[in-house]
Amino acid sequence: MNGVVNLLKPPGMTSHDAVAIARRLFNQRRIGHGGTLDPGVSGVLPLFLGWATRLVRFMPDDKRYRAEMTLGISTDTQDGGGATVEVAHEVHITPRQLGEAFAAFLGVIEQTPPMLSAVRVDGRRLYELAREGQVIERQPRTVEIYEMHIRKIWPEETPVLGLGSRVLFDVHCSAGTYIRTLCVDIGAHLGCPAHMSFLVRTAAGPLSIDDAVTLEELEAAKTNDRLAEYVLPPTVAVEHLTPVTADPKAQDDLFHGRRFTAAAPVDASSTVRVQDSRGRLLALAEAIPQHRGLWQPICVFPRTDDGGFSR
Repeated sequence: MNGVVNLLKPPGMTSHDAVAIARRLFNQRRIGHGGTLDPGVSGVLPLFLGWATRLVRFMPDDKRYRAEMTLGISTDTQDGGGATVEVAHEVHITPRQLGEAFAAFLGVIEQTPPMLSAVRVDGRRLYELAREGQVIERQPRTVEIYEMHIRKIWPEETPVLGLGSRVLFDVHCSAGTYIRTLCVDIGAHLGCPAHMSFLVRTAAGPLSIDDAVTLEELEAAKTNDRLAEYVLPPTVAVEHLTPVTADPKAQDDLFHGRRFTAAAPVDASSTVRVQDSRGRLLALAEAIPQHRGLWQPICVFPRTDDGGFSR
């Protein structure tokens, strides 16, 4: 099968574990995922099957999360699974101060990756070093917070947030954003320790948790020979790209890796998805500067047995 599966990863397993299970279910080795989720985090994990794995880098990389931040307590992992490092009993934060702190982190910001992250330093993952008891200097990374919305505060109807107060919020951000670090940094902005006490990824690019499928549902579908029903067409990953229709001559050129000519809207993106007259995905291509309507194929997909292309 070639396509995309909108998987709802459960907590308690790594993204690699989820891929391994999918390989067994679909009986194919060529499966990748779009965006690692920590073992303790659940939510949308896009799986790419077959030649659709080549589309991973082209899918929009923005993410959406629902998170909970607990004030007054910090941990060595920045989340609820770590050991307590600091407890601040004198925490007095008004809802207005909380809102202003959240607003301060909108837009382009810098984050220092936590030690328990998959970032590589000198060829090794930070979490590997952390498990050995090492703490090394990390370089800040630029990320972007598009929007955040506070959904609820516990205890409810309190005029002041104190030790143990919890804040539930939604965040829309760029890939590579560490929500646990965001919680810690917001806490620091407020002048108190904090940690992330809950997290679920609600969307990855165009895929939403509302339409996600569980591993249990995939297991049942395999038993009933219905797995194909949960495989979305590869075009799901690149629907944000401008569509360009290629005629038979252009198709022959692009299939052989040659530049081809095809009309496109004036506001076409520099990278486009190329399709045939039936809307089947043929390739991805880049515009040739100073040559309007001329394209260079950068990712060409297999033809089907009937002479067409895979969908």
